[in-house]
Amino acid sequence: MDKRILIPTDFSKNALKAVRYALDLYRKLNCEFYFLNVFRVENYSTTTLTIPEPGSAEYENAKLKSEEEFAKLLEMVALHHDNPKHTYHTISTFNYLSEALKQTIAEKDIDLVVMGTRGATANREIIFGGNTVNAMEKIRDCPVLAIPPDISFKPPAEIVFPTDYKTPFKRKELKYLIEIALMHGSAIRVLYVSKKANLSQLQQNNKNLLGEILMNVTHSFHSLSEKDVSDGITLFVASRDSDMIAFINHKHFFFGSVFSRPLVKELGYDATVPILALH
Repeated sequence: MDKRILIPTDFSKNALKAVRYALDLYRKLNCEFYFLNVFRVENYSTTTLTIPEPGSAEYENAKLKSEEEFAKLLEMVALHHDNPKHTYHTISTFNYLSEALKQTIAEKDIDLVVMGTRGATANREIIFGGNTVNAMEKIRDCPVLAIPPDISFKPPAEIVFPTDYKTPFKRKELKYLIEIALMHGSAIRVLYVSKKANLSQLQQNNKNLLGEILMNVTHSFHSLSEKDVSDGITLFVASRDSDMIAFINHKHFFFGSVFSRPLVKELGYDATVPILALH
């Protein structure tokens, strides 16, 4: 198999959009898809001190409901996304979503997590909204692709890659971005947002290195003189009708503070295009 992709779902329409996007994005590759549902048990939650025991009526009923929803999901996939290159697995569990993600990524050797930025409710505290942002920030073992609601798949013609050029680039960090670009003939638009137009020697060296790494992909370099990084990216994407944003979430470079705090939250909650968080 070329890819192992994990897709958490609460079976909402928004979560279904994320499933469809992932299946279409990787339709050309041999993939194993793992659908994960963190189910709820009546009168219990992951915040209560008591935990329902497997085998109890409440637990088994909730698990059965999850499995029945999975059966419907797999029917939809077979009907609309019949692809001999893809195989599917389902996981139903009572757990914290963050723990279930971490455990499944490790046990199944997951390459990519795909999540909707909204679940069954627009409430930021319910399962998806906040958890998708947390996943983009905290999952370090594989990239996370966040799919906003109301997105229908179209091959990404243009992917915006914001950077400050302050950290040297590594080919393995950009592997998934380049792979998507090559699969769909996408152009990568490298975006530098800063009040300082001139680059330091270190930044220029890193820019040159990035150009070498992207040499087999259509790409171009752009800069914006904008005080707010978030506004600059948003304006750039909107003005060009770009199809995706990708960024490397380094802990200790400016995305680690400016980007992954307010900006990932802004983009994660109010995204209009898919966001690929690379690590």
